Amino acid sequence: MGTVSLSYGSVPLYKTICQQTGWGGQPIKSTAHGGGLESEAEIATRLTPVTTSRRLRITFAGSTSDILPWKFSPQQREVRVLPGETALAFYTATNKSDEDVIGVATYSVTPAQGETVDMPVFFYIDPEFLKDPNMKGIDTITLNYTFFKAKYDKDGHLSPIPGLR
Repeated sequence: MGTVSLSYGSVPLYKTICQQTGWGGQPIKSTAHGGGLESEAEIATRLTPVTTSRRLRITFAGSTSDILPWKFSPQQREVRVLPGETALAFYTATNKSDEDVIGVATYSVTPAQGETVDMPVFFYIDPEFLKDPNMKGIDTITLNYTFFKAKYDKDGHLSPIPGLR
């Protein structure tokens, strides 16, 4: 039970830290016009499912580069969500080698040799999706993650190995 709670909470916590600090390539969270942070009421409104909308089909895919000795795949093929509704999905990564191998995708994970880890993906579709004319008629969204072999650079930052993409 503790593991499920930890995995459920780790993704939004990580995202919040990245949005506040700019880590992981995340833009620092602010509103486009005022430069201030969104109020709790604005956030709550965005996280309220739009019950009058159609459900969207979210599919999941996963792969690894040819040199990464991992098996990486989603635990479910699809879920259906309303815009504004939060959802949780899981991917599983298995290190098939006999040594520790670091992989990088959206954020870093390191299964030890022969280890298997479950990786949660906590997501939601912004209700603004419904107002975007470019999204008209879009009923399926695919979340696809590809892992690459990575190493630490001289400054201690994790980065993909150059030339191996």
